[in-house]
Amino acid sequence: MDFNVKKLASDAGVFFTRAVQYTEEKLGQAEKTELDAHLENLLARGDCTKNWTEKIFRQTEILLQPNPIDHTGARIEEFLYEKLEKKIPLRITNAEVLGQYMQDAAKEFGPSTPYGSTLITVGEYQKRIGAVEREFIHASAVGFLNPLRNFLEGDWRIISKERRLLENYRLDLDACKARLKKAKLAEAKAAAEQELRVAQTDFDRQSEVTRLLLEGINSTHVNHLRCLHEFVKAQAAYFAQCAVHMQDLQKELSSANDDTFPNAFVGNPSMSVIAPGPSPLSTAAPPGTSPPGRTSASPGPLDPVVTLKIGEVKPPATGTRKAKVLYDYEAADVSELSLLADELITVYTVPGMDPDWLIGERGNQKGKVPVTYLELLS
Repeated sequence: MDFNVKKLASDAGVFFTRAVQYTEEKLGQAEKTELDAHLENLLARGDCTKNWTEKIFRQTEILLQPNPIDHTGARIEEFLYEKLEKKIPLRITNAEVLGQYMQDAAKEFGPSTPYGSTLITVGEYQKRIGAVEREFIHASAVGFLNPLRNFLEGDWRIISKERRLLENYRLDLDACKARLKKAKLAEAKAAAEQELRVAQTDFDRQSEVTRLLLEGINSTHVNHLRCLHEFVKAQAAYFAQCAVHMQDLQKELSSANDDTFPNAFVGNPSMSVIAPGPSPLSTAAPPGTSPPGRTSASPGPLDPVVTLKIGEVKPPATGTRKAKVLYDYEAADVSELSLLADELITVYTVPGMDPDWLIGERGNQKGKVPVTYLELLS
């Protein structure tokens, strides 16, 4: 092996000189040449661009592939294909896996049964959504992730390398300035001045190179802006296609349920999917619960409550109870009492009253309240 001893010694000497200069600057024992304000601003803008591009890139990866460390070994597979410079195969999505599981389950349960046929239908739509998701992931990777990655792994690495060179030349320049100050003899001063001129030239040239590279970040922003528009376009198309598939699925399931189970959910409140629209105040419910469908406040023509005048109702001598309000409720008319979740009220019934309603009192306020919104206390 051929060693150039002189070059090795020279490089070691330069490294030692830079280390000494850097240490003395940190200790406040040596002067430091400051960069011009424009270059400092470009450096700060470059660092900001790099940091946020990296964060956006990583988070977009997480958005497109939320579970990289799973049974598929997705990240390891991508790393190997990247190193081998091979095209990464299209990977099945979670929705497609779910759809396949549903269809396999339908074969076991019986595809002709109501549950089995529904599993087949839902599974097919899950596969369609998975295929749309796969297209979205591919389009986003090509149109958005790749340009960000190219900047971080290409342009920014070049900029970082030139910045390191600029810092080294600055240390050399400041070291030459320090030697010139310490020189006493004429020959030493002449040699130090010559070294200083060379160091100043190298520093100025490297400053210009670094400045030009950093000014190119403006073009990077323009390119990333275009890529961002492409990403949003792909995401909007993805959500739109998913919405269409889900609406078609709901229509198909509704049609199938009407034919197969015309009265499947009648009389079972816990299975009710569509309830009468609650008022704005009646939508607030405790976590983990849902407010019941609002009971009609307008009694039928044969309902004895029609003739009930709330102002004339008197509480019975016995039979009043305390009740805790489960959900907010807004009175539909003057005969009803508005409720707030978690408050305590006094309730009682009167002869001939609809069993779904009680008379509620809060202070001097009185009105009808729905039983389903209350928890009767002993």
